[in-house]
Amino acid sequence: MIVKLEDIKRGNVFDILEKIEELNKEISLLPSGSITTKRIGDKVYYYHRISKSGRRFESYIPFEKVDEVKKQIMKRKDLEEKLKQLKNSIPLDKKGNKKDFTKFKTFVRINEQLLNMALIVKKYKHRECYDFLSNYIFGETQDKVLILYGLRRTGKTTLIRQVILEMSEEERKKTAFIQIDSNNTLSELYSDLKLLEEMKYKYVFIDEVTQLEDFIEGSAIFSDVFASSGMKIVLSGTDSLGFMFAAKNQLYDRSIMVRTTFISYREFEDVLGIKGIDEYIRYGGTMSLGGLNYNDNSPFSTKENVSDYVDSAIAKNIQHSLKYYQDGGHFRLLYDLYEKGELTNAINRVVENINHYFTKEVITKTFKSSDLKLAERNLMNDRDKPIILDEKINREFVEKTLKSMIDVLNKEEQTIDIDDACANQIKEYLSVLDLISEIELIHLPYQGKIDKKIVLVQPGMRYALAEALVNSLILDQKFISMNYLEINRILERVLDTVKGMIMEEIVLLETKLSQSMKNIYQVQFAIGEIDMIVQDSSNKTCSIYEIKHSKEIAFEQYRHLIDDDKCNIIKKVFGNITGKYVIYRGSNKIVDNINYLNVEEYLKNINK
Repeated sequence: MIVKLEDIKRGNVFDILEKIEELNKEISLLPSGSITTKRIGDKVYYYHRISKSGRRFESYIPFEKVDEVKKQIMKRKDLEEKLKQLKNSIPLDKKGNKKDFTKFKTFVRINEQLLNMALIVKKYKHRECYDFLSNYIFGETQDKVLILYGLRRTGKTTLIRQVILEMSEEERKKTAFIQIDSNNTLSELYSDLKLLEEMKYKYVFIDEVTQLEDFIEGSAIFSDVFASSGMKIVLSGTDSLGFMFAAKNQLYDRSIMVRTTFISYREFEDVLGIKGIDEYIRYGGTMSLGGLNYNDNSPFSTKENVSDYVDSAIAKNIQHSLKYYQDGGHFRLLYDLYEKGELTNAINRVVENINHYFTKEVITKTFKSSDLKLAERNLMNDRDKPIILDEKINREFVEKTLKSMIDVLNKEEQTIDIDDACANQIKEYLSVLDLISEIELIHLPYQGKIDKKIVLVQPGMRYALAEALVNSLILDQKFISMNYLEINRILERVLDTVKGMIMEEIVLLETKLSQSMKNIYQVQFAIGEIDMIVQDSSNKTCSIYEIKHSKEIAFEQYRHLIDDDKCNIIKKVFGNITGKYVIYRGSNKIVDNINYLNVEEYLKNINK
């Protein structure tokens, strides 16, 4: 972001505040400190030096990363200077002073600035979780804080702006919005809250509060000191893991947790106004889509955007929380991954290979595109025109190009050994961040083996990596030497294969989340599988489903649903079958006593 101070009108405080907020967020993602060197023999080693609470810390920087770290440090210093100039450019009020701004030690918006901030979202629709926030603000006073947390670009600040707009003028006069940056301290925030309390402010929203180094250990002050005295405090931010640590260790039962990360298809359509499962597959996971509501750019519109999102919204989320929780003592097995900058690589491997089992092999094995392998099998099994994809491409080139595009490392390129315990810890934190969920995968007729199918909550992130595969194929000279029609057919099949897999995961996930009183399974037989079983254990019944990314109806789609042997096994394990369904992209129909359900209608009505 380039900030031009001359573009900001001196009288428009809101413009300045917006720029300050943007700079604070950008600065928080860049390293502070400096780079030092040590000479050992004839070799020079580079280290990143930072100071914290009067203590100096150094971490080794591989030679190939030195220039990038230098650029990031210089960029941070440049942005900090611009931030300083912006803060100095805040205009005087009618009395000739900066009273509303300089009396606070943190960045506080009140009065006109607060309303201007909220008016941006005047035409936006409410997310479903808005009611939790509204009930807290306008309901009875209680000695609890509300924590609004979730990954970046899932609508947290928009929710706050919307509830501010719902306030009466009298209520807004008692409302403050505090923007925290990485330079603030808990003691400064405490001082400002005491001042706001003296000024009779009742509603206080604190954004990015986990930027405070001592937030987790000191978070009890919000409930014990202020909420218990009648102040309603909403804490928000992207550091979901930090909030979870605080809730479990300091706030206990004195917090109300409201998650924003999961965005259902129904919300995607209702709030953003975008219809169609394919659009949700492509962009779903954030409240973003080019030119429509909330944000101008989807973080999943390109592979580069996805890589940045994984790094800044997920990997740095984990790093930030672990760094400040118990002085880094909770890093456990991830400390070395964090220090060597390889945690993002590990997460990228998991996202690309999410349809496989979550073990160390997913992260460490020699990279092979799971999407390419799946598409290759589907092309070979095509009934009309089977294609042996290996004959059409330079596989080594394609996979090497894709590996570079999505920023993953093979085992020999990783400086840190990853074992199953480390992989399980990554899985644990991704689960806490609401990024993944699990579906039980049962093998029949023998039930001795039960696996967990890992489902990614943000489909757009997963689909963008499939598009990276398409780009890798297009760069392959052997592949593009074929005729146009054959190239187009293969590319369409690659993307359609991935869409089918993602659509299956969407249906499984949303059914699980909305049908909490029922059990959701996927079942594999020696030959074939049932994509979804919804069991009502209270009356020993179940429904069975196939999920197909198709608009057409074909016998092959439901052949397992009418297989007597498979159905008899299912009855013994899950109870009587009360319905057989195919969820697809066509219209609702009944064929051979099989109910065909439109996927968009199914997802919109699933919990009504």
